[in-house]
Amino acid sequence: MSAPTAHTDEAPSPAGGAQGAKEAPKRNKGDNGVQRNLKTRHVSMIALGGCIGTGLFMTSGSTISKAGPGGGLVAYIAMGIMVYFLMTSLGELATNQPVSGSFATYNAKYVDPALGFAMGWNYWLNWAITIAVDISTAAILMQYWLPNVPGWVWSVAVLAFILVINALTVSAFGETEYWLSLIKIITVVVFLILGFCMIFGIMFKPAVGFSNFTYKDAPFVGGIPAILSVFLIAGFSFQGTELVGVTAGESEDPEHAVPKAINSVFWRILIFYMLSIFVIAALIPYTSPNLLSAADGNIAMSPFTLVFKRAGLAFAASLMNAVVLTAVISSANSGMYASTRMLYSLAEEHYAPKIFSRTTKHGIPLASLAVTTIIALLAFSTSIYGQKIYMWLVAASGLTGFIAWVGIALSHFRFRRAFIKQGHKLSELKYHAKLFPLGPILALVLCIAIICGQNIDAIVHFDWQQIGITYLSVPLVLILYFGYKIKNHTHIIPLEDIDVSPHRP
Repeated sequence: MSAPTAHTDEAPSPAGGAQGAKEAPKRNKGDNGVQRNLKTRHVSMIALGGCIGTGLFMTSGSTISKAGPGGGLVAYIAMGIMVYFLMTSLGELATNQPVSGSFATYNAKYVDPALGFAMGWNYWLNWAITIAVDISTAAILMQYWLPNVPGWVWSVAVLAFILVINALTVSAFGETEYWLSLIKIITVVVFLILGFCMIFGIMFKPAVGFSNFTYKDAPFVGGIPAILSVFLIAGFSFQGTELVGVTAGESEDPEHAVPKAINSVFWRILIFYMLSIFVIAALIPYTSPNLLSAADGNIAMSPFTLVFKRAGLAFAASLMNAVVLTAVISSANSGMYASTRMLYSLAEEHYAPKIFSRTTKHGIPLASLAVTTIIALLAFSTSIYGQKIYMWLVAASGLTGFIAWVGIALSHFRFRRAFIKQGHKLSELKYHAKLFPLGPILALVLCIAIICGQNIDAIVHFDWQQIGITYLSVPLVLILYFGYKIKNHTHIIPLEDIDVSPHRP
């Protein structure tokens, strides 16, 4: 185990948390700081596994059902390109200043301290609630095999498991996430191999071919409106990719690990998703009700289950139940890590009580971990005793991923403009995003469009309850932002005053 690394003092910055333009807080040294023990392979696998989950295994088929095979592919291509720009933006920021708080810290440093406060707390709350959702889902999946065991037993067991993993060392988290992610990746690879064998008639006769791509109204069903509507599904499938920025603060070599993870993971994700959608579209016609049944959580109707059954695997449903369970535990594990580090960072920036920035000798912010676990447990308890409260809690976290992406794009846009305005050259950066300013602007516009278009029907029909459920996370962020701004009199930092100097261990 490497010794905790001391952090160099930071220059005064106008983004210094609650103090506005005061000196940016120094990182704890010695045993009081997080340790950089995440290996490059951990960072890459966390970034890759973070967005290969239930979105791919269960809901990807619904894009084909709603927009046809061509429409589904177009939606995933477009979202993949947008996510690539976002991740390169995050890569430029994370290699210049690798911190556990990632984009919330960048929001404060490069835009407005109030934005960092709002984004950080909103992201922490989102993951704390998502952990509750994941452990509830895990219980449902376990009851597939053991229906007579109370669901709460499995939920508590999963929560205890991820709590122990995150309480040990960051390398324990990284290694666990590595193997959980590897299971998901192997499943996708086997699915693709079997799928293409069926399409071309290799070992499976007769060959399916590509007739489903032109079946009835395919390949494009419903035109552009249908494609736009499945953007939302595709976008949710890519949620979690920003975790690579959070891990940068504890990566052994962030200047190399983060760019490598971003550059390689994008292509692997796009290939996995594109080829998976292609195989599903070729093997299952868009008119099949199974595609929508899977989106409702029916494991037996998952496109992956159907393909495995067609390949002769009698235990396909049980296998996919196990894989989806792995994906859910992986999500909860990553969520516990991300929320703990975000709360740690909030304390470092004076946005939360100082106790949350204290760490163990292994670099674990134990107080942050404990309070995150308690909030997750409280959120879970509402699902047992008050479904309405639970529903609103889940709604409060619904759009947080897209809101975080808006913050990443905005922070990078202002960072790069400030960097150039202050006389710096791109050659000084260890990594720089491509196609600036097109990348962050495109990501910003698309994310805002997706947020606004989340429930157009409710807006058109003035269904205020549905509007509230769908968009609850937006007013929460605005309340946090303006509340902090009014109380602390913060302002958008002028480009010439932004601290763009690198801060590396």
